[in-house]
This record gives sequence, structure tokens and C-alpha cells, in this order.
Amino acid sequence: MVRGIAFLVGAAFTFVLAIALWGSVSGLISEPPAPTAEEEFHLHPKEAHLASDGIFGRFDRRQLQRGFQVYKEVCAACHSLRLVAFRDLADLGYNEAEVKAIANQWAIEQPSINPETGEATTRKNVPADRFPSPFANEVAARAANNNALPPDLSLITKARHEGTDYVYSLVGPDAYRNQPAELLRKFPDAKTPSGLHYNPYFANLNIAMPPPITQDGQVQYADGTLATRDQMAKDVAAFLTWTAEPKLESRHAAGIGAFLFILVFCFLAWGAYQNVWRDVKH
Repeated sequence: MVRGIAFLVGAAFTFVLAIALWGSVSGLISEPPAPTAEEEFHLHPKEAHLASDGIFGRFDRRQLQRGFQVYKEVCAACHSLRLVAFRDLADLGYNEAEVKAIANQWAIEQPSINPETGEATTRKNVPADRFPSPFANEVAARAANNNALPPDLSLITKARHEGTDYVYSLVGPDAYRNQPAELLRKFPDAKTPSGLHYNPYFANLNIAMPPPITQDGQVQYADGTLATRDQMAKDVAAFLTWTAEPKLESRHAAGIGAFLFILVFCFLAWGAYQNVWRDVKH
């Protein structure tokens, strides 16, 4: 008796859920939600076409050094790189003396404590230190950026969908632009608020970050490469791809090695099978 009542209660509950689901689905079919400005005008990131792309991809060390230079001169004033140590720059091709010089001459010093007075102070960076944050805390960061919090860039290409292409497109030469007249005509309430900037590669089209790369030659590359806006955007995207996945080349090599091992093993297994059963009639 109890089991029968429980079955009826469950059946009734399932029936009510089915009616509610049908009502929701039929409502969406008959009256689909109106499209939003973000859905219509958000652009898919452009492909950066870096040397590290694909399963055989390898980092271009010269490009990584150029990207680091862009980060240092353009991005470091607002964005931290808290998961990367100065000594990691050796992977980019810098020697020990160069790494020490970069750390020592970095504009932002490491927070420290004066051992004699116990008061907060700063000290010069050493290779073992991680890149210091440009702000003391989140409150200071928001106060300096119109209440927007600049994200840490260590893993930005992993934290965003198609991260490398996203970074390249977001700061590229065609990223910051005037709002299209069609957007304002169809969505008059979607006008970019004061203090924000229209960028069709950003999720909601309006970004707090001012254009970071504003003109050709903004950075003078040490290797003599022509620093166009597109080149600088591509180089910093390559550098941030490395910060997010510094072992990418090792992973690619391990994957290719594993594939070749499995391939050879399959041939050996097939040969062993043929040898064991060669005299057996099927």
C-alpha cells in the first residue's frame, strides 16, 4: 500500500515537471528572447598564427623576448604577473647576468619589512622573486582604474576561451573603435558608458581598459623588428601564452613520443599475432 502511494506521488510529481518543462520550451519556441547587442556585435577573435600553434608548435624565443618587452613597457604598469619569477626569463633566452639586471632594474620593487624598525618598506628584486604587483592591494588597484580591477596576466590565455587569439584581438589595431551606427540604431540603450571603451572582442563590448597599444613604434624592439601595432599585439600574445604554459614544448614532445611508442607497439603486437597464429588454419 505504501509503495503504491509513493509510486503515485512520484508519477504526479513527474507529470507536473513535464508540464512545466513543456510550458517553458513551447514559450521559448513561440516567443524567443530578443537578441542582445552582445550577441549581434561581439566578434570572434582573429587567429594570431603563432609558431607555438599546433601539436608540433615551438616557441619563437625572439618573439617571446619582444612580447616581454611589450609587457614591461606597456602592460606592467597595471597588470601583475604574480605566477612568474624573474629567473623564469632564462627560458626566453636571457643569460644569468641579463636576468639579474632585469630584476634589479624593474620599476616596481618587492614589498618588505625593515628589520630594524619593523616598518613596511621595499627592496630591489632578485631573480628568485616573482614579478611584483603594481598595486599594494585590490582597493588601490580599483582606485587607480575607475573601480575596475586589472586582471593578473599569468594565466590569461588559459582563463579565456581561445586565449591567445583573444589577447591578440583584444589589443590589436582594430580592437578599439567607435560604436557602429547600426548598434546604436538597434540598441539605443547600449551606448558605451562614460569611462569605458567600445571593443567588439570583449564579452560585453565595453571595456574599462584604455587602448594599451596606440601607435606604431610605441616600443623600440631591441632586435630591430618593426614595431607595428599588429606586431606588438601578436608578440605580447605569444609572451602571455608562454607565461600560461611554459612547458608547452615539453608537453608536445611527450605527446609525439607517446604516439610514436603506441604506433610501434601496435606494429609489434600485430607481428607477434601473425607469428603465433601463422600455422593455424582458420
